[in-house]
Amino acid sequence: MKIVVIGGGSTYTPELIDGFIARGTHVGLREVWLVDPNEERLQVIGAFARRMVGHAGATFQIELTGDRRRALDGADYVITQLRVGGQQARHGDELLGRRHQLVGQETTGIGGFAKALRTVPVMLDIARDMRELAPRAMLVNFTNPAGIVTEAMVRHGGVPVIGLCNNAINAQRGIARMFNVPPEQVQIEQVGLNHLNWIRRIAIGGDDATDAVLQAYMEHLRHDEDPIHFPPWLVQMLHAIPSSYLEYFYLESQIIARQNSGVPTRAEVVMDVERRLMERYADTHLCEKPPELMERGGAYYSTAAAALIESLHTNNGAVHVVNTRNNGAIPNLPDDVVVETPCVVGGDGATPIPVAPLAPAIHGLTTQVKSYELLTVKAAVEGDEEAAMLALLNNPLGPDAVHVEEVWNDIKRTNRGMLPTFEHRL
Repeated sequence: MKIVVIGGGSTYTPELIDGFIARGTHVGLREVWLVDPNEERLQVIGAFARRMVGHAGATFQIELTGDRRRALDGADYVITQLRVGGQQARHGDELLGRRHQLVGQETTGIGGFAKALRTVPVMLDIARDMRELAPRAMLVNFTNPAGIVTEAMVRHGGVPVIGLCNNAINAQRGIARMFNVPPEQVQIEQVGLNHLNWIRRIAIGGDDATDAVLQAYMEHLRHDEDPIHFPPWLVQMLHAIPSSYLEYFYLESQIIARQNSGVPTRAEVVMDVERRLMERYADTHLCEKPPELMERGGAYYSTAAAALIESLHTNNGAVHVVNTRNNGAIPNLPDDVVVETPCVVGGDGATPIPVAPLAPAIHGLTTQVKSYELLTVKAAVEGDEEAAMLALLNNPLGPDAVHVEEVWNDIKRTNRGMLPTFEHRL
């Protein structure tokens, strides 16, 4: 097996390598190609990855290159974990929100919109190379905003694709710790869209544990020292655990107040974490992923990604929560849209498991955000300014009609040189 990681210079990469070390022998892994245009980062992280592989006695090789096409030739699986514009662009996304008294975040609101416009054209270029050089390869996308990127690839990429997020596996692990059981005994029904989902049912050891988990979670919220957290009554009324990203929707005024208090952007925090991680990775004595990697935010990404590829390759039929075409699984969402939901994964890809319709309290927000996502894909692919402004208006965290043109012009200025489908208009 040959796996190509585009964005291999990411500080996430050692997490991913750790997962491949754990499962590589099960799938006959022979080569992992790390691709990144940043030669300095690639060499540091690549050298560390090689030390990890050698220390563990794994049998696969690590190859490094800045030439994406060379790496893709004959690939079996392609993992994308790229960030167009780096952390500085993320910082710009967050400041966009702050300038306009809107939520500033990298995957939701106007920041997520800007990131999608930068990212979708690059992902479609990768898909073109895959169709030519790796026509049998499966694309596993971890690049944010993962739901929009996967939607664009399903509609326009022409390659098999599954979107991956570590939120579901984090939730599973958290519930397992809460009830002191092995993670494998916890099954969750997490439904909705990427970064806009709810856990509606939980089984532990095959038995329904939904009510017990909800009660435990509400008790946790009652003692949460963070002033910004879901009120327990919200969980009780929804009869579901909202994704942490739903804080931006359910607690918008509090999020904006915190932004206005002068706290650093998440990008600034991550840049400091990455600086320290790169120093650790450069230590030639380091052969295992350091504990500081947990600060980066990619917990269990390696487990999720490696387990997903194992299921695809071995056709083991395991259930994974991923982003894929709905195909009727959530009956009150269109068949042709990408959703995040439990799927049986095997050699043919991800098959969504039919679930109950979304309740009105969940369905309304999901439908509105999906409309925003579809308009964003249209804008990113076609360079359509009308679609861009309609996307912003349809985003529940976006501007109103009086301010949408001002916000859109600010997005274009802030991202000059990084919006290829709009460059002729800038």
